Amino acid sequence: MPTVLSLETSCDETAVAVVRFEAGHMEILANEVASQIAEHAKWGGVVPEIASRRHVEYLPVLVEKCLRDSGKAIEEMDGVAATVAPGLKGSLMVGSITGRTLAALYSLPFLGIHHLEAHLASVLLSENPPKPPYLVLLVSGGHTELIHVCSENKFHRLGRSHDDAVGEAFDKVARLLGMPYPGGPAIEEIAKDGDPKKFSLPKGRVSRPEGGFYPYDFSFSGLKTAMLRRVQAITAEGGSLPLEDLAASFEQVVAEVLVDRSLCCATDLGLNKLVMVGGVAANKRLRELLASRSAKKDIEIFMAPMPFCTDNAAMVGAAALSRLELGKYSSSLELGVSARWPMDQAEDLYQLPPPF
Repeated sequence: MPTVLSLETSCDETAVAVVRFEAGHMEILANEVASQIAEHAKWGGVVPEIASRRHVEYLPVLVEKCLRDSGKAIEEMDGVAATVAPGLKGSLMVGSITGRTLAALYSLPFLGIHHLEAHLASVLLSENPPKPPYLVLLVSGGHTELIHVCSENKFHRLGRSHDDAVGEAFDKVARLLGMPYPGGPAIEEIAKDGDPKKFSLPKGRVSRPEGGFYPYDFSFSGLKTAMLRRVQAITAEGGSLPLEDLAASFEQVVAEVLVDRSLCCATDLGLNKLVMVGGVAANKRLRELLASRSAKKDIEIFMAPMPFCTDNAAMVGAAALSRLELGKYSSSLELGVSARWPMDQAEDLYQLPPPF
């Protein structure tokens, strides 16, 4: 029954968890998240220096609470895990240094976890997790990617956004419509009363240099521009903005783009399992559209449990336990952090010498 203490500080959520692997399932013994949303909302987005300072303040308190709530002493852990890439460098440093220090003090293995691998592992926290191979649609504030999970901890990216991640698009459109940060929940709430077919909006495609389009890639810049032009036109005519219809139309086209390209990719690869993870995976319209269209293609869908869609440490623990189950994975205590690191090089986080 391997058990890990896991830390997540890649952006503006300070999170700690104690997770155990027992009888083939992930069991969460303790899980705490300290959100900074209210503090960053007044700036319209995350302020990196503020985020780092809050991690320093919150992390020791959350570590102590999780150990107490789990009924486990740190000496009983089989490892300490922390997110080391990608993310805000200052924020990552807080979690990484804390994790490596605890590992050194108590002679425990340290596992540096790739943030996207942690998101992929969030589906392992569900009651019926999928077995590879399967396709993952990762949709969050910083990432929009289609990833083929070929086998345990073997990943291959097949599609990505060439500009904003979908979560960033939600934030920017929400700001355009005068809604608060974060934009995803704000747009989802007001869109409930809107007509998703009221406005025709573009489904951005990414051109290939040799002609045609990348079939599985995303672009949201044209959609954002179309929303801006629509708002400007309505304002110029002296009318009031139909916020509900604008929000619903935007949310609908985003959901259609994400679902249709994901299903196209899964079908082309001959995969009958599709997983959706990340903060935007909590969007109800997106979840319902994915469920209905997948059923028509006989593709089974799996979604991360709602509490684990946004950044949390339980998913970091799940990723670490998956590594430990496959062998004696551990990272160097000299491993640093990286603001950017390809997911298909996550294996390098356990190599000597460390990659950064």
